[in-house]
Amino acid sequence: MNYETISVNKADHITRVVLNRPEVLNSINQPMHDELELAFDDFASDDDQYLCVISGAGERAFCAGSDLKSIAKRGKPHVYPKSGYAGLIERFDLTKPLIAAVDGVAVGGGFEVALACDLLIATRRSRFGLPEPHVGAIALGGGVHRLARQVGLKQAMGLILTGDIIDAEAANSMGIITELVDHDDLDKTVNRWCEKIIRCAPLATRASKQSVMLGLDEPSLAAAMANQKNYPAFNACYTSADRIEGASAFAEKRPPRWTGK
Repeated sequence: MNYETISVNKADHITRVVLNRPEVLNSINQPMHDELELAFDDFASDDDQYLCVISGAGERAFCAGSDLKSIAKRGKPHVYPKSGYAGLIERFDLTKPLIAAVDGVAVGGGFEVALACDLLIATRRSRFGLPEPHVGAIALGGGVHRLARQVGLKQAMGLILTGDIIDAEAANSMGIITELVDHDDLDKTVNRWCEKIIRCAPLATRASKQSVMLGLDEPSLAAAMANQKNYPAFNACYTSADRIEGASAFAEKRPPRWTGK
């Protein structure tokens, strides 16, 4: 598909989505919302794609959030896709892993997109925050909820109530970042994480992700462990051909040949 505001590449079971409006810090306008919805729909439905990396074009930003100038020009807010902001933040049934590769500004909706990913790899020149209160808005694209769940209430409230933007070192100390790297090391670090994930059985990674996320919604650890056998991705993995292949490969001392089935 020919996209205007993003680029999408598929290779070696990895989908790479690049937010491609560098002249406006990759801020999200209505066309980008719509195109991201299509791209993530395609990724979710493509059985040959196991992992998605999201990044921003240019040297200054991952994503600066909503394009407020486009909203002002439209005279009305953007209409979010059915899967929420950026076609992603309410995609709660997506069990395939997501990696945010952040270089530069990741604020507002851009920070919310990064928080919606499973891993966040960032450069030391990156910055993070939810500055919506500065313009009379609220970070309702999952930001206030995910941040509080991922870093703890007191740390999250410090950012949410002030709208402060923090540097990468501060974000790393709060536990927001999976791995902090120099700018020149971002691509190879992301590739290393991709390679490590791709080595695993794709259905096992999906079952693991879903078990974590659904398990967090259970009332207790005991309930999570008792109910995990009812999670769809758990069942798909447990009854898969890849589960047999993994055992066979181990016994035969050879690399496994995953099929995602």
